Amino acid sequence: MATRIDGKAVAASVIDTVKEASKALEQEKGVKPGLTVVLVGEDPASQTYVAAKGRMAKECGFNSEQHTLPAETTQEELMALVDKLNADTSVHGILVQLPLPKHLDSDAVIQAILPEKDVDGLSVVNAGKLATGDLDGGLLSCTPAGAMIFVRQTHGNDLSGLNAVVIGRSNLFGKPMSALLLAHNATVTTAHSRTKDLPAICRNADILVAAVGRPQMVKADWVKPGATVIDVGINRIDAPERGEGKTRLVGDVAYDECEKVASVITPVPGGVGPMTIAMLMANTVTAACRQLGTKPPKF
Repeated sequence: MATRIDGKAVAASVIDTVKEASKALEQEKGVKPGLTVVLVGEDPASQTYVAAKGRMAKECGFNSEQHTLPAETTQEELMALVDKLNADTSVHGILVQLPLPKHLDSDAVIQAILPEKDVDGLSVVNAGKLATGDLDGGLLSCTPAGAMIFVRQTHGNDLSGLNAVVIGRSNLFGKPMSALLLAHNATVTTAHSRTKDLPAICRNADILVAAVGRPQMVKADWVKPGATVIDVGINRIDAPERGEGKTRLVGDVAYDECEKVASVITPVPGGVGPMTIAMLMANTVTAACRQLGTKPPKF
């Protein structure tokens, strides 16, 4: 039976480090880290995420601010707000909650955020620093950074000699995850929907990361015995056993069967999920430290 990674416990330890760094900044510089979240429209899921981020920011001792804009906000209005936040020295991190309403150009908005305030780690500058192996100069995309903490806790910082397979090539997760694994000396294969004989590719992985958005796609016979399996998928499926119309969350990995083969595995929910907000807080305190000329903590 595989060791189950407790994402909540690992996230809590990250948050503890954030709180210490935040407190030290306030004591030494008289400044609290400032995180501003911009929400456009009334998407219920986005509202839930933003509320959770705001609560956690306050818990970490940050100045937490939220700008809620109507769904009909224009591109010009949103860009003007980003410009204003870029110029505000009390704001160390800016996060524009995605997805934006369809009439808005998300990429233009994200790229308008100053790279040093881009706590989502999505700007081309931060992506480029990661791609070139500069892990200390930019801000890392939150979910892959969180998943990487699990990998490092299991295998250490040097992944030399280990084969890693990432299923998924999105700019949000797949590509940065592959780059992070490569930066830690793993031999990395990025697999995707066009990959031939995907199960055979996966069976070669000492570290298997699934991020495709297909419920329970990865089966036990895809997993190399003793592998580390990181499941990034969050899929809602019908759960008639819980009652009519009920659903439950599952990952991209068929957990019950894969845990019998893997040595380490993350559950869904309770695995990678809690790490995303924790790493957002980590990025914010890191951004604040850099902007104030203080050495940021290590995560």
